[in-house]
Amino acid sequence: MKKPRIIFADDHTILLDALKNLVEPEFEVVALCSDGRELVKAAVELNPTVVVLDIGMPTMNGLSAGQRLKQILPTVKLVYLTMNQDPDMASEAFRLGASAYVLKTSAGSELLRVLREVLRGGTYVSPLMTEGMVGSFIQNFKHRKSTSHLTLRQKEVLQLLAEGLSMKEAAFILNVSPRTVAFHKYTMMDHLNIKSSAELIEYAMKSSLVPA
Repeated sequence: MKKPRIIFADDHTILLDALKNLVEPEFEVVALCSDGRELVKAAVELNPTVVVLDIGMPTMNGLSAGQRLKQILPTVKLVYLTMNQDPDMASEAFRLGASAYVLKTSAGSELLRVLREVLRGGTYVSPLMTEGMVGSFIQNFKHRKSTSHLTLRQKEVLQLLAEGLSMKEAAFILNVSPRTVAFHKYTMMDHLNIKSSAELIEYAMKSSLVPA
């Protein structure tokens, strides 16, 4: 019987090594990635069964990477492993196709249980995230009103600009023209009623698109 194929994505290398050791030999770890853009590239090439990813990652955050992955590989299972306890982040993750949202404070044995559960088609949220909720916690999260008003491409542009890249550098990474990046930037500013680049970066940090 073939082992489920798994990719881990986190910008902390020590954690990646620990996660790999935790799940082997039950799973075949096919890649360890340190940012969202590297993750998408690896997943397209390796076609994993499950991707375990953090939210806060450089060049492309986990929510954008997860959204991109579900467009390309609709059957892949997404398990978010994060320190972020914001219910809005969990809601966005499930709306974009996540199967599980696990806090990094969880025990290693919990992550193994979660992986087995999502492979059976189940869903999971760390208990700390669901305190006080009545009924199906997944439906609770999915039905929370989205706080995001941006398209996937706009989020990608915003993250790169907020990380300090120029429009030309962002255009190179996204394989578009600088004029396209400028169009997305000023469309976002108009849509969000933001008047300056500094305000736009502040919005990106508040939205957890980049680490504060």
